[in-house]
Amino acid sequence: MAVIGIIGGSGLDNPDIFSNPRDEDVSTAYGKPSSPLKHGSIAGVPVVLLGRHGREHTIPPTQVNYRANIAALKTAGCTHIVATTAVGSLREEIHRGDLVVIDQFIDFTKQRKMTYHETFEPHNPVHCAMADPYDSHLMQILIAECKRLQYPCHERGTVVTIEGPRFSTRAESHMFRAWGADIINMSIATETVLANEAGIPYAAVAMSTDYDSWKTDEEPVTWEAISKVFAENAARVTTLLTKVIPLI
Repeated sequence: MAVIGIIGGSGLDNPDIFSNPRDEDVSTAYGKPSSPLKHGSIAGVPVVLLGRHGREHTIPPTQVNYRANIAALKTAGCTHIVATTAVGSLREEIHRGDLVVIDQFIDFTKQRKMTYHETFEPHNPVHCAMADPYDSHLMQILIAECKRLQYPCHERGTVVTIEGPRFSTRAESHMFRAWGADIINMSIATETVLANEAGIPYAAVAMSTDYDSWKTDEEPVTWEAISKVFAENAARVTTLLTKVIPLI
């Protein structure tokens, strides 16, 4: 039976969507994950929830122990991972509150531990393929359910992941647009690489909350603005998860 790991992003780290929830405090060979694992079920499917930034959002993006998070979900028996995240929009057509099913990433981080392969066995280097980093089956389920629920959804999008916790300068924001990125955040690329290395099918659905720093006719992004938009639209993502999980 499938066991679905959910990694909750900003505003979604502890949704009340489980039957028979219980917490498990765990540790891994890479240290402790960001939060205790919350076990439960959705429509009879076993689910394990992990809050990426901790349950009270106390862990800055670069300080998240991504290796421990993925390792903890794998040890818990997760066969698939669905992640949620708040993102900034780098495109006029991706509006606040829109959902984006991510299909590619650009990694612009600089100081993270983002591989499990710190050494190689003699004459046996390991280089993980990353041409198509997101699981196509999970992506199609997310897209189909967004359509069925009539949620504003973009069926693909390239996310650029920056170090944070600061936001982009206006020059950086324009550069990311020129590179072909559609959305921006501070976590997904790192998490995606590790899930692929761990051999766990992974997909991510993003909610656009702002326009980063490129739009001159709007105020630059602030955390307060992000929180407000996410709170107003978080029910969409929670509902989407409850509909998607039984279909995996």
